Amino acid sequence: MNPTRIPAAIFCAALAAATAAGAQTAQQARQRYEQEVATCNSGALAAPAREACIRAAGNALDRALGGPPPNVAVPSADGRATIVSPAGSPPPSSGSDAVRSPDGRATIVQPPDRTAPR
Repeated sequence: MNPTRIPAAIFCAALAAATAAGAQTAQQARQRYEQEVATCNSGALAAPAREACIRAAGNALDRALGGPPPNVAVPSADGRATIVSPAGSPPPSSGSDAVRSPDGRATIVQPPDRTAPR
């Protein structure tokens, strides 16, 4: 074997081991998060304490995974607004789900799974 290739092979093996360890750590962090959320939802906590418990579990998961996803500014489809949301979140609404009421006194925003009134 060529002596100059030995360090490269060692580096590749170390990189593969580090990647596997990182994936295992992320999986363990997600399992720990699921266990903590299950504990929070066990019914032993009042609503404010349960919500704080779930937030703490999410914050711990974010720390274990390297932090929350960065926020990105995305313009709306009609260009009238800028929506700041975490990277990877669904795109903002196109605005087509907002319609005027038949009498013109209100703007109605329908959920995505329903149609606007006629």
